[in-house]
Amino acid sequence: MQLETQKFYYTPEEYLEIEEKAEYKSEYRDGEIVPMTGGTTNHNKIAGNFYAYFKFGLRGKNYDVYIGDVRFCGYPVIGSIHILM
Repeated sequence: MQLETQKFYYTPEEYLEIEEKAEYKSEYRDGEIVPMTGGTTNHNKIAGNFYAYFKFGLRGKNYDVYIGDVRFCGYPVIGSIHILM
């Protein structure tokens, strides 16, 4: 059995007012406020530290390191990509 939740629609002005006070990131899409993942300062620090450690660890090697949402040849990327030359 699937439960339906009631949808609320907001004006862009209402969204901006709500977003100023919000604790989490969201986006405005066709009148709806849609929650986004991540967005905490701790998460950002952990991801930044991981990126720096990984980037420096692979220095001089034939790899590229990415952080964030990256697609490569249609597939999501996690970590690094070995560059074939």
